[in-house]
Amino acid sequence: MPTKAERTSAYIIETVAPIFNKHGYVGTSMNDLTEATGLTKGALYGNFENKEALALAAFHYNSTLLLKAIDEKLNGDGTALQKIFSLTDFYRHYDVFTARMGGCPVLNVGVDANNNNTLLKSATNETIRTIEGKIALVLENGVKNNEIKLPVRPLQFAKQLYTMIQGAIAMATITSDRKYLINTIAYLDVLVKKEIKK
Repeated sequence: MPTKAERTSAYIIETVAPIFNKHGYVGTSMNDLTEATGLTKGALYGNFENKEALALAAFHYNSTLLLKAIDEKLNGDGTALQKIFSLTDFYRHYDVFTARMGGCPVLNVGVDANNNNTLLKSATNETIRTIEGKIALVLENGVKNNEIKLPVRPLQFAKQLYTMIQGAIAMATITSDRKYLINTIAYLDVLVKKEIKK
């Protein structure tokens, strides 16, 4: 059973994660965090060394939720092609999934941290590499099992697939038009069938 301190830390992270994700590290003030949690600055700093440690914990919370959802799609039953289509279907509704997070943590934190926080930037890059690796593993197993063919190495294909997905997420976010996401995913489904289906 978690201790009171562990429960408090978990409550803080869960509460502030969408705030950091939506407003960014610089754009989130300690007043925003105390107001959201109902705790004093002293209570927040009693659980986290500083604002940066709290922002990192918030990002890890959101990225863990994202990675868990991706694992559910890629580790289920079915062929490699079915798993990839399960993933693209997840991203077709990604804006709904990330709404409670304050948007896509990879996009939001990655762009925000790019010029102002090396630790958050590194954490985002690690999450990107993890996602690309998970996709590549499905593709690699699909080739080994003679389920799919690939025009390039699995990791290269995974990187291109994820780049197109993230580009669609960025455009949908910037324009507030989810058609960018829907149309890109529809195109990716066609591309995947054409490029890798045996």
